[in-house]
Amino acid sequence: MNKITMSTPLVEMDGDEMTRILWQMIKDELLFPFVDLKTEYYDLGLEERNRTNDQVTVDSANATKKYGVAVKCATITPNAARMTEYDLKEMWKSPNGTIRAMLDGTVFRAPIVVKGIEPNVKTWKKPITIARHAYGDVYKATEMKIPAAGKAELVYTAADGTETRELIHEFKGAGVIQGQHNLCDSIESFAHSCFKYALDTKQDLWFATKDTISKKYDHTFKDIFQEIFDREYKDAFDKAGITYFYTLIDDAVARVMKSEGGYIWACKNYDGDVMSDMISSAFGSLAMMTSVLVSPNGYYEYEAAHGTVQRHYYKHLKGEETSTNSVATIFAWTGALRKRGELDGNSDLMRFADDLEQACIDTIESGKMTKDLALITTIENPTVLNSRDFILAIREKLEQNYR
Repeated sequence: MNKITMSTPLVEMDGDEMTRILWQMIKDELLFPFVDLKTEYYDLGLEERNRTNDQVTVDSANATKKYGVAVKCATITPNAARMTEYDLKEMWKSPNGTIRAMLDGTVFRAPIVVKGIEPNVKTWKKPITIARHAYGDVYKATEMKIPAAGKAELVYTAADGTETRELIHEFKGAGVIQGQHNLCDSIESFAHSCFKYALDTKQDLWFATKDTISKKYDHTFKDIFQEIFDREYKDAFDKAGITYFYTLIDDAVARVMKSEGGYIWACKNYDGDVMSDMISSAFGSLAMMTSVLVSPNGYYEYEAAHGTVQRHYYKHLKGEETSTNSVATIFAWTGALRKRGELDGNSDLMRFADDLEQACIDTIESGKMTKDLALITTIENPTVLNSRDFILAIREKLEQNYR
């Protein structure tokens, strides 16, 4: 079999723990035999980030700007326990956060739908894609504990020294306050990414905040989205036969629960964090959730929506068998390969990505799956496979169906 050639490399970002083990299995069994894989490799494992003072993360993001498409393995965001476990110099920031900030991207997450893994919400027939703004809000908030009675204010000091003040609260006793912020430039990039992704995927776009309560903060998001849509995207949406509309976040939740799916739901940072977990759980599993970071500048970074599967990794280190679901990580590779093929005009690479995804779906629908899916499937008497055997079963399907 002649391997598919690539003219431009992908940026490959390796990761941590069990997903790092799966990463190599996927390359060995599902990619190298079929594709003359070209990547520019960056090791984002925690040890290498620590050794390079996290410069490797910055370098990988800059490489993504150069080549346009990246694929990323799940990585550890260290806490106090990880500081000790890995003997870290400092508590390094989330690589995802660094990359998102540098690429100015929006995260789009969508479930992988297969027969036999039925959504908990009976009306859902099609995937629901969450578009999560990846900057600001509670994730960059400043917090303060108030020890006793007193006055708390928001203070803005302009470049010329003039001050604008807004009372937060007159405290009669102890309490707590939190200051959030966002940037109009980032909100504009968020809007452009959402509108472009909706056009690329031919899906309706919903956007939801709580502007009736947050009449300045959330209302700014609403206004920026509407201004950009009316100015730059309305005609294209009409031509594509898709719609954009705004609604309150609580109304959106109610609509989502009664819908059949098949649209993009754009959310602010925290809302997107929570709702993407709700969507993934209701559709089956985080291990069946794709994630792509899309920049309005034309950069794409694909990854799985889940973490490093720490518990399985410790079992693996003990020599114990694991049954870890690799589907979302495989779909990270296929998403990146398909986009690389699209940008390079490489139809063979695009077709291979489609074939590999279909092989994953066919394997599960034939009754062969990992333990997490076997616990929730409606398929009778499923065959539970360990981590490697599941990937080998996908390879067998791929070889049978490969066009």
